[in-house]
This record gives sequence, structure tokens and C-alpha cells, in this order.
Amino acid sequence: MSANKEADGGWQSFLWNSERKEFLGRTGGSWFKIFLFYLIFYGCLAGIFIGTIQALLLTLSDYKPTYQDRVAPPGLSHTPHSEKFEISYKLNDPVSYRKYVDSIGTFLKKYNEDKQVNDMDYENCKDTPQPYTERGDLDSADKGVRKACRFKRSWLGACSGLATNDESYGFAAGEPCLIAKLNRIVNFRPRPPTSNVSIPEGGMVRVQPNVMPIHCQNKREEDAGLIGEVQYFGMGGGFPLQYYPYYGKLLHPNYLQPLVAVKFTNLTLNKELRLECKVYGENIDYSEKDRYQGRFDIKFTITDS
Repeated sequence: MSANKEADGGWQSFLWNSERKEFLGRTGGSWFKIFLFYLIFYGCLAGIFIGTIQALLLTLSDYKPTYQDRVAPPGLSHTPHSEKFEISYKLNDPVSYRKYVDSIGTFLKKYNEDKQVNDMDYENCKDTPQPYTERGDLDSADKGVRKACRFKRSWLGACSGLATNDESYGFAAGEPCLIAKLNRIVNFRPRPPTSNVSIPEGGMVRVQPNVMPIHCQNKREEDAGLIGEVQYFGMGGGFPLQYYPYYGKLLHPNYLQPLVAVKFTNLTLNKELRLECKVYGENIDYSEKDRYQGRFDIKFTITDS
């Protein structure tokens, strides 16, 4: 505090000077001018920001992504989801695998036939693989909500969990099922492989027109003889093209992704087994940075005691 301020009454005089009518060294008129300046200044900044955002929003469509040139291929995911990519349980302890069974059951509920009865929302797209189902351009919102292809849960065979099949999805017998699906990407059209060069020998039998084949095998060489037979259930044993393209949540709210059920019928017990599943296609790539891009790997540990 300067000597002048101390002479004028110190801090008390600085806070409020009754002679000059000043608060903190400024008159009411001075404070009003400062407040008005900053009000106009920040108001202009807010106006520029809002105007910029509004101009950007005018260039975006509610239905069609503006930029998709850098969108990665879809990820391949599975149910049940597992912690640290591991499924581990004891055969004689149903509680240890109950969470996996419940996860699959909850996921498959939306594929029940009683959920797909409304002909205004769903349509039959045949029971065999077909080409893409075109439902108009993404910009043609005047066509309204698009119908979704029905997908029968019974196509998942021994992994469907229906009354006539194993309701534990094979976990009780040490033959667990995984439900695989390709993640959704708006307007993405997967293209089946045109050659068998990149496909393992065991997966070539599922290569056919209008299907994206999937194949699972051991990830480590030492597990080669411990996996046993792998069965695939679903339309064509892969992802049929008539379920594509996907038109987004607004235009395709009832969309059902095609599923492939993978059943491991003879996994070696009391061993840690690492497996990898891949989907194959002309526009499916894999990345070391993303372990779910076009594939997933999982570790099984099933004990009998």
C-alpha cells in the first residue's frame, strides 16, 4: 500500500471513497463503461462461435455422414463379452459360466421371432445369401424409415438357445458358443473375397457368393492340435450381403445385424487356449493397433475340477 493510500484512509478508503464516490478506485460511471465493454466484447465472441457452429451444421446431413473416406473397416465383435479377452470357467460349477450364458441370452432376445412380426418394420429377405438390399439413397429421407431384414434366431442352430437346443449355449458340456457380428457402419457395403489366397484352408469351404466368410483357428502354433472341430451356424456360415447397407439409427431403427454362431466342440480341458477369428473380404483390413478390426482373439480356459 502506498503512502498516499495510507494517508487517505488505507484499505477502507480504497474499498469505498465516500468523498469521490469510488468503489475500488472507480466511480459508478467507470464501472458501467467497463461492464458494457466486456458485455459487448464477449457477446461478439459468442456470436461468432455460434455462427460458425451453425454454418458447420448446415453442411451436415442428419442421415448421411459427410466424410467417410477415412473410416476404418468394421470391427468384428462377439458375445459374450469377456474381461481381458478371456473366457474362463469350471465345468462342474454352473455359477462360473452363468454370466456368459446370461450375456448371450440377453443379446439374442431381440432376434426372437415375436420381436419381428410387424410387417411395417421388417421384411423377409430370403433364407439364402443374396446381393445387397437397396432401400434408396441416404439423402432421400422422404422415403421414411427403412424396413429391416428379418433374421431368424433358429438359424443359429445348436447355439440358438431355443427350447429344442442347449439353453446353456454349450458351456455346460465344455463346447461353448460365441455369437459374432460385424459392427455397424452407415452405408458400408462389405465385398466378399474374390480369391482364396488369404483364407486358411479350413475356411475355404464357406466361401460362396454374397457372403462374407468367417474362420476361427488357433492363434499360437502350440495350440494347433488342441482346438478340435469348430462349427459355424447362420445363413451361409458368414455374413450375407442382403443385410447391407445399414442406413443409420434414424432411417434404420429396427436394423438387425446378421449373426454367425461359432461353436467349439472339442476344446482341450485344463489348458489355456488362444484363438483368433477373422472375417474375410475385399474391403476388410486388419490393424495391429486395433485387435477388433476385422477380427478378434480370445483365450479359453475350461477346467474340469
